[in-house]
Amino acid sequence: MRSTFASLRFFNYRLWFAGALVANVGTWMQRVAQDWLVLTELSDNSGVAVGIVTGLQFLPMLLLSPFGGLLADRLPRRKLLIATQTALGVLAAGLGALVLSGHAQLWHVYVFALALGVVTALDNPVRQTFVAEMVPPASLPNAVGLNSASFNAARLIGPGVSGLLIAVVGPGWVFIINAVSFAATILSLTLMRKDELHALPHTSRGKGQIRDGFAYVRGRSDIMTIMVVVGVVGALGLNFQLTSALMATEVFDKGAGQYGILGSIMAIGSLSGALLAARRKRPRVRLVLGAAFAFGLTSGVMALMPTYELFALMTIPVGLTSLTMMTAANATVQMSTDPQFRGRVMSLYMMVFLGTTPIGAPLIGWVGETLGARWSIGVGAIASMVVALAATLWAKRSWHVEVTYRLRHRPHVSMVGPSERARSHEEATARLGASDAENVTGM
Repeated sequence: MRSTFASLRFFNYRLWFAGALVANVGTWMQRVAQDWLVLTELSDNSGVAVGIVTGLQFLPMLLLSPFGGLLADRLPRRKLLIATQTALGVLAAGLGALVLSGHAQLWHVYVFALALGVVTALDNPVRQTFVAEMVPPASLPNAVGLNSASFNAARLIGPGVSGLLIAVVGPGWVFIINAVSFAATILSLTLMRKDELHALPHTSRGKGQIRDGFAYVRGRSDIMTIMVVVGVVGALGLNFQLTSALMATEVFDKGAGQYGILGSIMAIGSLSGALLAARRKRPRVRLVLGAAFAFGLTSGVMALMPTYELFALMTIPVGLTSLTMMTAANATVQMSTDPQFRGRVMSLYMMVFLGTTPIGAPLIGWVGETLGARWSIGVGAIASMVVALAATLWAKRSWHVEVTYRLRHRPHVSMVGPSERARSHEEATARLGASDAENVTGM
């Protein structure tokens, strides 16, 4: 258990973890309230309208993420985070005021969703890279896992609380509460000890730096493989807000409270996956591929569940497998990227992971309205399994991965690929160096 929360021994990371937890709860509350507002008050249970809002919120990822990554590589990351978190709070307050005044229309939500997406496109790359400044390199996988744990602990709390607040006071006050929650993150950033930050190198101003980031990623087949897999899964499989809303209202005839509870139950699995990830010292591409396939399989089973209770229960393994894929992908990309390119690479990763949602969300909404809510989940499940299998076969052939297994006595599967061979070479070189040192000492 101590190894699971190891990064919390660092003062700056403790501050960040606490502040981010509060802000994440508010963010999840707003996500549920926003979708419920659009689905039940501003449209006639339109899955397409919810899909458009989700799409607009993530569309800027496709356009602005590389620029956000460049800013993360150039500017002081802590100050940049304070600016983006303040802007997110202001937007939440503005939407809340509009709803409470009774003047909110569907196009207003579209505009705010787009503005929120613009700020988030600038916030995400610096948020990802700033983690590496709060902990030493050896603790980075643990810190990434705990970040996911914070996000999903909030997911466990936020949707349920949001559902109850929507029923009692309406979605407008949920937006106002979210706006106030950003003060926790801003306060944690201002109280940090600057001398304890592990500053990453900054890139000086120059031409072609975004193009250099693209070139770096193109030259890394491991990062490209991860991006393809998470892009497909993100576009078609991770539309939980939309698909859960459709299933709750159209299939199981439930209200806001039960819809919010679905997100909280799923977060049990997601939180478990995040805590397991925090204990993992060296995530690899194969874990991303395996988790993506498992996510597709469990999602397919979830789509077939005949009752609300069984559907809710199946969200736990879906949350576990999806979070395992996301944290493994994030940590693998961060740890294997040169520090001077990390902001741009993480921006491209987030652009693919989150930016594909504008393409997938309206399509999934259309599938839900045309073929039924169950197929809105089934399409993503099938796509996730197909892309995971295709990427595994490609990697096995291109990277010359050797798979051996043993079924008798203690079953065991072993995979040897480029990373394992490189590590064996490093260990052999280290042993050879030690042997030479002993010989010199003996002489």
